[in-house]
Amino acid sequence: MCGDCNKKSIINIIHNNDSRSKETYETLESKLKSKGFFVSETFDESAMLNICIGGDGAFLRAVHKYNFPDTPFIGVNTGHLGFFQEVSPDNLDSFVNNLYEEKYKIEEFKLIEAIICTRNSCIVLRGINEIALKGIESQVIHLNISIDNEHFEKVSGDGIIVSTPIGSTAYNFSCGGSIINPSLKTLQLTPIAPINSKAYRSLQSSLIIPSDSYIKVTPEYRDESSILIIVDGKQFQYDNIIEINFQYSNKVLRKLTINEKTFWSNVRDKFL
Repeated sequence: MCGDCNKKSIINIIHNNDSRSKETYETLESKLKSKGFFVSETFDESAMLNICIGGDGAFLRAVHKYNFPDTPFIGVNTGHLGFFQEVSPDNLDSFVNNLYEEKYKIEEFKLIEAIICTRNSCIVLRGINEIALKGIESQVIHLNISIDNEHFEKVSGDGIIVSTPIGSTAYNFSCGGSIINPSLKTLQLTPIAPINSKAYRSLQSSLIIPSDSYIKVTPEYRDESSILIIVDGKQFQYDNIIEINFQYSNKVLRKLTINEKTFWSNVRDKFL
């Protein structure tokens, strides 16, 4: 802690343990200190900014680890794709100068929330990109889907993904879902390898659902203990699941941004 520091000058730097990230951390720390910022040795909840060094996975893990704090995040990309990671290690001087001169803006992104109810209790999980339901050990599962308490369809197959717009370019996109601009407040439900046969009829394409709606998933009785829940890549498993409700969370991800690139130019540069 820094007792004499104004919270507007305190910065948390979170990094993974590969050599490039460690090297970037040391360089960035030096540049920040030269501008009068204080880099906390431990996570300081009163800091003005959380800087995450690594790839997209490291960014997501950091936000989850610190439980979606009010302090905004920005990423320095030492990974591969770097969709969340806005700053390049080659542009640290420009980043620090923009931060010092307050040439940035803070965006807020809604989180997705799943309320998982078992026969004994209910658990709340929150995700940035998506929450997916899959069969344990890749077995086929059968899920009844309702939207705003109206039954829509049963999905039989590997499972489903419910994603946010910011997560539409992640697992959702890999499974054939649509890319959604984050300015649109929607959820997207995308089936994973759905089965269509004489025995089963399943949704074949993604659904775009308004943000004020909610999705209820009820597994068939035989699948109540066969569901793997994957939240931004982290796995959870509960026995005797009778119902899962998806909706927007009241919590948000606050992200600091310094460049003027649009969402669509970022999609073009990362994917095309």
